[in-house]
Amino acid sequence: MCGIAGYYGFGEDEALLREMNSCIVHRGPDGEGYYTHGQVGLAHRRLSIIDVAHGQEPMFSQDGQTVLVYNGEVYNYLDLRDELVALGRTFRTVSDTEVVLQAYEEWGDAAFDRFNGMFGFAIHDRRNNRLVLARDHFGIKPLYYANAGTAEDPKLLFGSEIKPLLAAGKLDTSPNERILFRYLQFRIHDEEAQTFFSGVYKLMPGEKLVVDTSPGATSGFTVSPYTRFKEELAELAKIETPYSPAVIDEYRRRFTEGVRLRLQSEVPVGTALSGGLDSSAVVVTINKLMQENAAATDSLGATQQTFSAIFPNSINDEEKYADAVLATCTGNVTSHKILPKAEEFAVDLEDFVRTMEEPIISSGPYAQYRVMQEASKHVTVLLDGQGADEMMAGYIPYYFAYLRQLKKNGQRAKLAKELASSADILYRLGRFRLRGMVTAKKPLAISSLLKKDFTAAHKSERFANIADNLKLRLIDDLFHKSLPAVLRYEDKNTMRFSIEGRVPFLDKEVVKFLFSLDDESIIKGGWNKRILRDATRDLLPEMISNRRNKIGFTTPEAEWFILMKEKIYEIFLSSSFGARPYWDQNAVLYAFEEYLTGKSSASTMVFWRLLNTELWLREFFDEPEVKAGIADKSDYAPNADKQLDITVPAAGKGLNGKESDGGTYRRYPLRTEVFYKDTDFDPAVMGYVDRFFTGLPQAGDEHTAVTSGTPWYLFVSEKIVAMTQGRSIPVWDIKVTPAARTLSRFVTRNPGGIGLASPWSMQLAIDEVGLPRLLYAAGRSVIGKLQGKSGVFYEVVGHNINAIDGAAGYQVGTSTHSVKYAPLDPDGVAARLSALVRERVPAGFATTFAGTAIMDANDLGVVALGHDTALSKTVLEAIFKDNPQGQTTETTPMSLVFKR
Repeated sequence: MCGIAGYYGFGEDEALLREMNSCIVHRGPDGEGYYTHGQVGLAHRRLSIIDVAHGQEPMFSQDGQTVLVYNGEVYNYLDLRDELVALGRTFRTVSDTEVVLQAYEEWGDAAFDRFNGMFGFAIHDRRNNRLVLARDHFGIKPLYYANAGTAEDPKLLFGSEIKPLLAAGKLDTSPNERILFRYLQFRIHDEEAQTFFSGVYKLMPGEKLVVDTSPGATSGFTVSPYTRFKEELAELAKIETPYSPAVIDEYRRRFTEGVRLRLQSEVPVGTALSGGLDSSAVVVTINKLMQENAAATDSLGATQQTFSAIFPNSINDEEKYADAVLATCTGNVTSHKILPKAEEFAVDLEDFVRTMEEPIISSGPYAQYRVMQEASKHVTVLLDGQGADEMMAGYIPYYFAYLRQLKKNGQRAKLAKELASSADILYRLGRFRLRGMVTAKKPLAISSLLKKDFTAAHKSERFANIADNLKLRLIDDLFHKSLPAVLRYEDKNTMRFSIEGRVPFLDKEVVKFLFSLDDESIIKGGWNKRILRDATRDLLPEMISNRRNKIGFTTPEAEWFILMKEKIYEIFLSSSFGARPYWDQNAVLYAFEEYLTGKSSASTMVFWRLLNTELWLREFFDEPEVKAGIADKSDYAPNADKQLDITVPAAGKGLNGKESDGGTYRRYPLRTEVFYKDTDFDPAVMGYVDRFFTGLPQAGDEHTAVTSGTPWYLFVSEKIVAMTQGRSIPVWDIKVTPAARTLSRFVTRNPGGIGLASPWSMQLAIDEVGLPRLLYAAGRSVIGKLQGKSGVFYEVVGHNINAIDGAAGYQVGTSTHSVKYAPLDPDGVAARLSALVRERVPAGFATTFAGTAIMDANDLGVVALGHDTALSKTVLEAIFKDNPQGQTTETTPMSLVFKR
């Protein structure tokens, strides 16, 4: 298993290849190789599995005219090698790579259809002036490409992942909004060649891409099938071989051989075990091969190592099923159990999104991600049960397709029998739907969350399944609707941790045989996967053979989303989420709130698609956010786009009754750690004051300004005061009333702050002063505006309401998802801090210290909520009228201010 990258049309540029290849080290940590010739460049990362000592790539033919980089395994390579030897060919290695290379030399593109395995490769055929890319019959291994040139004069980039194409720096890509809409609206992806990246495509299963590399050629490139495999399956489906014991025996033989072939390896092999029928069948088949000392089982070692994700006490837990399988393999198995947790998922979320490269329909594949992470410590190859569902009707909708097929064909007796036999399945499905109707929970359609302009631009998009033909539906899902997405998860998760994933159900010959059988081999008497159940019945515990409820490698998403609500709110409340042209942020927040409180029957997959898209956009398209750290700004430097000095006029009288002089003031904003509810406020503030004086320069303008003997002050943001007083309330703890939701819509939201423009902050205002007073203030405000007056609303309700801050994504810490009241007793807090300052600072500064002010400042206005200085509030507010502090990502919520 490996990773490949390359190009056509960029000359001999090994530096470009190295840049592309550096993105996929995880796919091949055992080696790398490069090749350039004319306009072709090939790069390779190797994960050594077969012929570890040899098989390095790029691999050259014996005459040097054919060059191959290859990702995958061809499991019938030994049979093909014997056939090629019989034709007079000789081999230098025992690798399947050389078999692929010589098969192409012998049979050309026709060789690809002979391969039974998984592959994505590139061949530079210098003799025939061709560059050929090809992907396996099922699309188990990925192969992406993009054209940075024109149709007539292509400049192609290609690779096993999308990251190398982006890293080349040759593409000007953007989100593919059509694919994004289909994903959000229909919950579909990977069904076609287009990806979520505009201009980036993937070869579909069984396709090849060919470029004419003749000098001066401008014929472009072609993409076409190299096989009729999909059509062959449809033709075989018409044969309908009757179900019989002989058919079961033949299926068992073919499936067992498919498993045996996938044990070929020179490095340790293990198995993924979910507890479902498919993975359990693989485990017990391997166990039987071990008992028989069959060829290739030496790759397993002394015991078969299995890897299972478990979720104790969760509805998704399958541990008892996995344990039943393990019990049948006692003595031949070593079990590894992984317990993915919500808090781990929250930590891994960004890496998981990066690993997947494109959005996915649920968080379920994270369970597989964690399994592969653990498995990589023990094995290099892992067999998995993917693909069985799509070929043997593993999902409930297949029952309906089969029932509709029977009805369409007039098979009424069989239809009645199947309806009766499927009663428990149909009842379970109906029960969940009926429960939503009985409880009167609101349904949630994602279309209600999407922006109308976005929806209107893609209103012509449609999605439909084959409704009444079981095998044609299965074929469609194998190559378009379902399996391609599953295989993407499989490839990305395994290769993220340098593991080769093998899927024995997707053996080309096994699938052909299955599709030649009667439909009753797949569904009969309400049982799906009938032939697999019968073929493994003597190997599996009865509770597995007769199991009808399917879970698979997934996560308890509904439970996790409640535990992760802080992380989810942080994303949904973020400025970037609110700025996207795809969804209505307020509608999403309201819907999520309704979901958490049990008022809607929304599926977590709706919210997951929004989360996944947002994180994907941040990862692949947004400029990296530069987050300020505590050491990034000197205590003696201003914040970006701010000034240290400000001149204010004299105005009003201070607390001592004397006229307060204006003048020039220097404001030094102090960068701090983020303040939280449990921050020990007084020592924390004093620590930053100490730091300022300890690091004070001994010469220069700062030294002169600070040591001039003039009065100086401590200005503190009311935000951190309120936060540490427990006056910050998480949005999920605020019970929003209809009045708050309605009133908040009439408040203008602006870049300077949320204020009362959110239903949560409006609710706190209602709780603080009462709804009648708010309504009265609103009326007075309207009259005031007609009279040319501003600020009337807050004059009526009080500045404590003005100080209420809404949750906002541009803030830091818990402020991203919490609403904050005004602080309690700001005058008292100011006096307390002033006393501490006088005790802590050097004596000379203690005598000139003139007090503390608690300020509510943002880009729209400033209010001095409390102070113990001799300055009037008017002067205090004038000193801060340009808001020199930063309470968001700047994290400078306090300042030392010196009169100049």
